[in-house]
Amino acid sequence: MGNLFTRLKDSITADLHDALDQKEQKNPIAMLNQYLRESEKETEKVRKLVERQYRLKDEFTREYQKAQDMAEKRKHQAEIARKANEEAMYEFAVKEQEEYEARAERLKASRADAIEQLETLERKYEEMKHKLKDMHLKRMELMGRENIARAHHRMNQVIEDSADKPYSRFAEMDRYIEDLEYKVNSAYYRNTFDSKISHLEKEMKQQDQTNLN
Repeated sequence: MGNLFTRLKDSITADLHDALDQKEQKNPIAMLNQYLRESEKETEKVRKLVERQYRLKDEFTREYQKAQDMAEKRKHQAEIARKANEEAMYEFAVKEQEEYEARAERLKASRADAIEQLETLERKYEEMKHKLKDMHLKRMELMGRENIARAHHRMNQVIEDSADKPYSRFAEMDRYIEDLEYKVNSAYYRNTFDSKISHLEKEMKQQDQTNLN
C-alpha cells in the first residue's frame, strides 16, 4: 500500500512538473514573474526573522542588565547584613546574589549567540536582496530581448508572406492604393467631363461670334 501511494505521489508530481514546463515554454516571462514573486516572499520572511532576532537580542540585553543590577544589589545588601551580624539575611542575600550572577552569565552567553545569529541572518538577508535585485534586472533584460524578438517576428510576418515573395504585403498594398487612385481619378474625370464640354462649347460659340463681327 505504501509503494502504491508513493508511485501515485510521484506520478502526480511528474504531471505537475510537466504542466509547469509546458506553461513555461508558452510564456517564460510569466513563469519568471511567478518565480520572482516567490523569491520576494522568501526574502520578506527572512526580513521578518531579522527583525525578530533584533527584538530577541534587545530582550536578552535588558534581562542581562537586570540580572547584573540585582546581583550587585544583593551583594551590597549581603555586606550590610554581615556588618549588622544578621546571619539569616546575609545568607539569603548571598544566595540571591549567586543566582542572579549565574543568570547573568547564562543571559550573557545567550545574548552573544543571538548577536552571532543576527549577523548571519543579516548577511544572508543582504545576499538575498542583492540576488533579488539581480533577478529583477535580468528580467528587464529578458523582457527587452523578448520585445525585440516579437517585433522582428511581427515585421517578418508583414514583410515576408513567403520566401519567394519578399515585401508581398507591401506590394499588395501598393497595388490596392494604385487601383483606388485610378478609380477616384476616373470618377472625378466622369463627373467633370460634362462641365468641361459645356465650357468648351461656350468658348467655341464666343469665338464664332467674334469671327462674324
